Amino acid sequence: MSCATDPIFWQRQRRLPLPMTRFLRALLEEALREPSQRGLLVWPTILGAPRLRKLHPEGIPETELLAQSRRMLEAFGVQDPALAFREALQCHPQIATQGPTGWLPDATWEALASELSLRSGVMLVALTGQPEDERYRLSCGVALFNMALFHECHDALEALWLGASGDLKEGLQGLILMSAGFYHQQHHDAAGMLALWRDGLPMLERFGPRLETPWGTVDFRDSLTTALSRLDWLMSEDDGVNLEKLWGMPRPEWSLT
Repeated sequence: MSCATDPIFWQRQRRLPLPMTRFLRALLEEALREPSQRGLLVWPTILGAPRLRKLHPEGIPETELLAQSRRMLEAFGVQDPALAFREALQCHPQIATQGPTGWLPDATWEALASELSLRSGVMLVALTGQPEDERYRLSCGVALFNMALFHECHDALEALWLGASGDLKEGLQGLILMSAGFYHQQHHDAAGMLALWRDGLPMLERFGPRLETPWGTVDFRDSLTTALSRLDWLMSEDDGVNLEKLWGMPRPEWSLT
């Protein structure tokens, strides 16, 4: 995948509170485990949208919520938004709470509702259009990486890594550690980048740099080069390194064939 401009999340990020991280991760993990569950991410995308919250400060009426969700859900083969919403609330009650005039973000994530709406929406973009077969999880992982959703990429690849062995397991671990290192860049954590890339990048160098898997071949040549450049720069700097300079280096990107 090639982006004409940098993705929304290719910038410094603040750390989300743990309950919010767990909430989004639970929805994403279901969406990664079963393509039909991608629709779970529709609800926080809509409920936290700033425009709708401004229009309906005491709750989005359910008729409006379902109307907003219909086209998004149809992309995943879901034809009954009302049923989908009821099932989502039953499995994940933290999605929404009832307000005076309709549905509001649950207190778990309401304080940063706009930010979580954007993040879940970008996840949806990454997961939309992926092959719904054995290639699905790897394809999602590559798309999430290219959207600069590095923590979510880690989640996508972890299940593949747990089930792998030999060279495949080592290669997937290297990709996970590369992605996690860029996640630490987003949080300006030099120690995290150094620790992960010192371990992970040598694993990847021996692969060509292309990792052949049962689900396709990941080409990480350019992103390995840029990660190694960052690692060399970090190791050459004294304490008090200015991490803002890392944003002037190329953005990482993978391709899948």
